[in-house]
Amino acid sequence: MSSEGAAVAAPSLSALKTHIETLAEAIKTLKTAEEPDKDAIATAVKELVDAKRTYAENNNGIGVDGKPFEEPMSKSEKKKKAKAEKAVGGGNVKDGGGANQESEANAAKKAAKKAEAKAKKAAMKAAAIGGGRDASAAKQPAVAASSVAATTSGGNKASVAAPPPVMQTKSKLLPYQISFNPNVPLADRPVVALSIGILTNTIVDYELVSDHTRSVCALGLPSSRGEIQGDLAIARYIAKKAGECGASWLGGSTDEDVAMVDQWVDYALSLSKFGLARRVLAVQRTLDPLLVSVTYAVGHSLTLADIALFAAIGFPSRDEDKAEIRGILSLGSGCPTMRWLDTIASHPAIREATQLAVGIAKNDEAKFDVEDSQLANMEPLMTGMSYLEGGIPGKVVTRFPPEPSGYLHVGHAKAVLLNNYYARRYFGRLIVRFDDTNPSKEKDEFQQSIIEDLAKIGVRPDVVTFTSDYFETIKQYALWMINNGLAYMDDTPQEQMQKERMDRQNSKHRDQSPVEALEKFNLMCSGKEEGKSWCLRAKIDMSADNGTMRDPVLYRQNTTPHHRSGTTYKAYPTYDLACPIVDAIEGVSHALRTTEYDDRNEQYQWIQRALKLRRVRIQTFARMNFMYTVMSKRKLTWFVETGRVTGWDDPRFPTVRGVSRRGIDVDALKRFMCSQGASRRIVNMEWSKFWAENKKEIDKRAKRYMAIDKVEHVPLTITNAKEGMEYLSTDYLPKDPSFGKRLVRIGTRVLLEAVDTEGMEVGENIVLTRWG
Repeated sequence: MSSEGAAVAAPSLSALKTHIETLAEAIKTLKTAEEPDKDAIATAVKELVDAKRTYAENNNGIGVDGKPFEEPMSKSEKKKKAKAEKAVGGGNVKDGGGANQESEANAAKKAAKKAEAKAKKAAMKAAAIGGGRDASAAKQPAVAASSVAATTSGGNKASVAAPPPVMQTKSKLLPYQISFNPNVPLADRPVVALSIGILTNTIVDYELVSDHTRSVCALGLPSSRGEIQGDLAIARYIAKKAGECGASWLGGSTDEDVAMVDQWVDYALSLSKFGLARRVLAVQRTLDPLLVSVTYAVGHSLTLADIALFAAIGFPSRDEDKAEIRGILSLGSGCPTMRWLDTIASHPAIREATQLAVGIAKNDEAKFDVEDSQLANMEPLMTGMSYLEGGIPGKVVTRFPPEPSGYLHVGHAKAVLLNNYYARRYFGRLIVRFDDTNPSKEKDEFQQSIIEDLAKIGVRPDVVTFTSDYFETIKQYALWMINNGLAYMDDTPQEQMQKERMDRQNSKHRDQSPVEALEKFNLMCSGKEEGKSWCLRAKIDMSADNGTMRDPVLYRQNTTPHHRSGTTYKAYPTYDLACPIVDAIEGVSHALRTTEYDDRNEQYQWIQRALKLRRVRIQTFARMNFMYTVMSKRKLTWFVETGRVTGWDDPRFPTVRGVSRRGIDVDALKRFMCSQGASRRIVNMEWSKFWAENKKEIDKRAKRYMAIDKVEHVPLTITNAKEGMEYLSTDYLPKDPSFGKRLVRIGTRVLLEAVDTEGMEVGENIVLTRWG
C-alpha cells in the first residue's frame, strides 16, 4: 500500500461468496425470463467475474470453487488453447511413431489418474453420508476402470502400471491432526467436528493445523493409513471413537433416534449446492413446523442433527453472522427457527468451536455478545502476547500452582503474570493453588512469602486453594485406579527402577492382582516402616518412547508432619497425579505450563482420560532465563544458608523481593514479561534489557531533584551572578508539567560534583542547567 493512500480493509470472504451466489441466481433468473435482457445479463456476468476475481485475490489465488482461479475465455479462445495444447502434447511423429506411442501412454496415465480421483470423490461422499463406513464398493469400479493399456499405432501395447486400490487417501498429516484452510469461510472449516470433539470431552486429543493449500478439512488417522476428509465425516469419526459419550450426540441408544439424526445430517449435506439465502429459507421452512413444540431437531437435547443444520446455514455463532441470517429469515409469528438459532449459537461448545476455527492462524479471535458493555470494552491484545486457544470471555479459568518450598523468583513472576493477564483479559478467574504435596520441603513461611510477593507485583487471585484440601479425593482416585487395573504397587529400589525404565523392562510387580495392590497401598498409607519401600505406579506403557509414560510413580510414603494437615496422612500423591485431578475439579480451562513439562503433558492427559475427568487444555510457553543468573531454589537456598547474601530480599538476588528492593516498577515488570509473550522459544535474557524497560516506566513519573556527593564535591564561584540568594522556578518533570514545579536556589557560590569540574579553568564560560 502506498504511504500516501489510506488503508483499505480486506473484503470478507464469506460476504464475497454470498454476493457471488446471489449474482449467479440473478443471472439464472435473467436467462430464464420470457424476454431475456442481454445488456442486463452482460452487466451481471461482468460483475460476477469481478467478484470471483476479487475472491481469488483475497484467498491466495484460490477461487470460490476451491480451484485456482482462471480468467474466463470465449469459445474461440478455448478452441485455440486446446489446439495449442494438443500440438504440444502430440509432438513430432517420427522414428516409427514413438511420439504417438508416448502420447497415448500419457493419455492412459491421465485416464488412470482421473479414475483414481473419481474413486476418492466417491469414497469421500460415502464417508460423509454413511458416517465413515467402508466405501470400498464405490471404489472398485473406478479401480477396474483405471486398469487400462495404451495401444500404439503399430498394434503394440505400451505397459502402463495401474494405480493401487485406493483404500485411504495418502496424507502428510500426523495421527489426530485436523488440518484446514484459515482463509475459507467459517462454515467451510471443521466447525461440526470441533463441536463434537468439545461435547465428547476429547478435543484436546486433536491438534489443529493451519494449511493454506487445503480446499477441504482433513483428519490424520491414528493407524497412519491415510486421512478422513470432510467436516461431517470427521465429526462422526470423533463421536464414534468417544464410545458411549459420543453415541449420545449421534442420536443415543435407540435406532429410531440415530436414524432421525442421520436423516437430518443427509438433508443438511444436500443443501450445500445452494446459495446461503436459499439454504436459510429451506431450513426455516423445514424447521418452523417442527420447532413449534420442541427445542431441538431430535429428542430433548443437542445432537449432531442440530449442529449439521446450523453449519448448513453458515454456522452463525458470531453476532455479525447472526445479523446476516436474521436479515434473510422471515421473522413472522415469533419465528421458531430464529429461537432455535439463538439457542444453538449461545451453546458453550458451539462458541468454543467457533473460537478454535477462527483462531487457527493465531491472528484472530471471534467476538460474541458485543452488545454487552463489558465485552465491548475488551482490551486489545498486548504486544508480544498471543490469543488464548479456545478462550471464551467469561469462561477462562487459569491457575498458578507454586510449591511453598522457597521464595518466588522472576521466572515464577512470568508464569503468574501470564496466567493473570489471560484471566483478566477474558473476564475469567485466576486460582493460586499451593502444591503442598511434599511436607519434607514445605514451610508456612514460604507460603506467606508467596502471597506477599504476589501482592508486590500486583496479582490478586480470585481464590487461593491448596492441593492438601483434596488429599482424600486424590486417594479415592488412586484406589479406583488400583481396582480397575490401572495402577500397581512396587517396592523396586529406586536405582533399579530407574534402570528398568531406561531399559523399558517391566517391573516384577506389574501383573499383581488388585487385591494384593490394595493390601500394599494400605500398608504404605499406614506409615509403618515395612511400607516405606512401597510406592504406587501407573500402569501405562513401559515400551513408550516418551519416558514419562513408562509407569510413573503416583504415590509415596512420607511420615514428615504436614504443615497444614499434620499427621493425618502418611503417604502423599506426586505432582504428576495431583495436578491433573485438581485442575479438572477446580474448573481450570487452560493450564499454562513451561516447555520443560512438554514430555509430561502426554502423561497429564492420560491421567485425566483414564479417570474420566473433565479435560483441560494445555498451552505451553518458554520459561524466563537470565544470563549468569541462578534460578534454582535449591541453589538460592544455599546462598542464604551460608550467609553469602543478606537474605531472600538481597538486591542481587533474582527473587521478586530482591528486584523489588532494587527498585523494580510493577508496570514495567508486567510489560517486560508480557513482551516475551507465551512463545515456546527459549531466550536467555540480559538484565540490562530488564532494567532499561524499568527505567522507561519510572521516567514517566519520577520527579527530578538535585543532590551532590557529601564528600566528593567542590565550591564554584560565579563571577557574573547577582549578590545574595535568588530562586528559580522549574518543573518537577520537564516532560510533564502537570507534576508541578519546584524552587531552585542560586547565588554567587554553588556546589558541584568534583568529577563534573574536571577540565574546568578559571574564567571559562559554562552553562548551568535550568539557570543559563
